[in-house]
Order: sequence, then C-alpha cells, then structure tokens
Amino acid sequence: MADISSELIDTEKVSAWIVERADVEDPLTFELIAGGRSNMTFTVYDGEIPKFVLRRPPTGPLLPSAHDMAREYRLMDALSDSHVPVPSMVGLCQDDAVNGRDFYVMQFVDGIVVRDIDIGSSFSEATRKTMSESLVATLIALHEVDIDSVGLGDLAKRTGYIQRQVKRWTGQWQSSRTRDLPIVDAVAEKLMAQMPEPNPTAIAHGDYRLSNCMVDADGHVVAVLDWELCTLGEPMADLGGLLGYWHDPAETDSTGDSETTGLAGFLTQEEIADLYSEGSGVAKDSINYYRAFAQWRLACIAEGVYARYLAGQQGDQDEDIDLERMNASVGERAERAAQLLGMI
Repeated sequence: MADISSELIDTEKVSAWIVERADVEDPLTFELIAGGRSNMTFTVYDGEIPKFVLRRPPTGPLLPSAHDMAREYRLMDALSDSHVPVPSMVGLCQDDAVNGRDFYVMQFVDGIVVRDIDIGSSFSEATRKTMSESLVATLIALHEVDIDSVGLGDLAKRTGYIQRQVKRWTGQWQSSRTRDLPIVDAVAEKLMAQMPEPNPTAIAHGDYRLSNCMVDADGHVVAVLDWELCTLGEPMADLGGLLGYWHDPAETDSTGDSETTGLAGFLTQEEIADLYSEGSGVAKDSINYYRAFAQWRLACIAEGVYARYLAGQQGDQDEDIDLERMNASVGERAERAAQLLGMI
C-alpha cells in the first residue's frame, strides 16, 4: 500500500478521530482511490480489511462554494432512510486541527464501480441491461424523495434552478479557465434565452452517472456516490447529465467519457429517456435542452479539473491522465451543447 502524504492525511490525528466514533482500533491505514476528478477519496483499512471511506477536498486554493464536505455529508445522512441507496455515515470533521480541511467518513460499501470498459465487459449482457434499468429506477427514487420530510427543505432555493446553475458555472468558468473559448459564453447566453418551463422541484444529484454509483454482481445499484454538486432543482437536468456521460454507438459524435455503455446489453440514450419518462411521469419534450445544459456544464467542470491538475492540486491521482484529451473535451462539449441548442 503506497504511503499517503501528510499533506493529504494526518494519519495519527485522523485515525484517532475515527477511533472515537467507530468500533475500530489503531493503527488505521489510508489508500488514495485513483480516478477522482474533484474531491479526493480514500479507503480506510483496519489491517487488511477495508472499513471506511474518507472524502476531503483537493489541496491548494479552492473555488468559492466548491468542495463542500458538510453539504455532501448532510445529503447522504438525510437520505439514509429513503429508497435511495447511500453509504452509512460515520461522521463529519470541521476541525482544521485534525487534518487541515474538512473531511467526512462513511462506512465502506462492498460493490463495484463500473468506471471503464474492462470492468463493464466482465458483466453479462443481461446484467448490463439490469444495470441500466437500476440506474434509472434509482434516479427516479431520488427525484421522488419528499424534500421536507428528509430535512432538506432549506438546502437551496426551489426556483430558478437553471438561472442559478448558469450563473454558478459561468463564475467557475471565469475563475478557472486557462484560455479564451467564446463558445462557452455563447452557449450560456442561449441556455438563458431558451429555458423551458420547469418541472416540480426535486433533489438533483448534479453528477449522476454509472461511474458515480456502485453496483452488485447482479447489476443493481447498491450506493450512489459523489454528492458534491447536489442541490434542489430540475429533475430533467439529472437525466440530461446521465445521457451526457452515456456513450451511445448510435450517436457517432457522443462525448461520453468511455465506450463502456456502448457494450451490448446497455440501454441506448433513447431507451433510458423513455424509461425515465414512463417511470417518473415527467415528459421528455425538453430533453435536448437539458442534454445541452449538461454538456455545457460538464465543459465548465472539465476546465476546472484541468486547471487543478496543471496546478498540481490533485495529489498523485491518475499520474498518467491525458491532459491534452481533457483540455480538448472542454471545447468538444461546448460545441455539442451548441448543436443540441440549434446554434450550429
């Protein structure tokens, strides 16, 4: 197990903090989980046994409102008795004397994150179909949660979701951009001008996709992860975001992060949209608008991640990451958004 830099985890202090709150004894060891693009995630071991998962922000300066550990913790804790599968929370630390920055710890969930095509290929076609259906069913379950009954009524404003999001991500883009890309600003203006009538407000995960969920061997979702971008808002934005990451062989210009969901058995984007609409009762008439919004927002997010990697704020995560490809994806996603909005 690779040594963890003391800048990331103060093993003595963090271990003592966990021991006070869980049935576990020192010494604990920490292993950085590769693949994170924003907040950093660690597996916490008791000997050889994975017991917990710890989340903390990246190092270096942070953008305003980003990497809010308390918000992530609050969301998963609030959903613990709902039909949305989330890990059990151990605790939230906001004492900088422990590890320099906020962090939270949750129970380890035994499941599989399908983060690449090799993992996806290990499942049968029937299981991949089940996986697709379970992803949609879980998203519907999230959007059906009664916001007030789980104590999240004050999480965010219930109106003006797209306006708030466009304003937020425009600000993030301006704060982190590494070059001029006028199409990003042009798409933002078009999103504001073409806004459809909103659907009833729901809990919007904000980054719902296959690789942000854990599944069991049969393909059922056993945990939804990475709640950093969650808020109250438009349910169709979550669906658009899911499709934004979904590689569909029928869509040759797909901007999906990998070809995993192009494997036989996975549903197509159209089938996913139909299944969601049928199960939720939400019409899919405006789906292209929300797909465009998702692509534009992902462009802004990718630029922020790219800027953090250039600044060395992500530790040793994915040392072989293709920075040129990440850089290029920003413009590609912005152009895809423009196409979906009929701009080009």
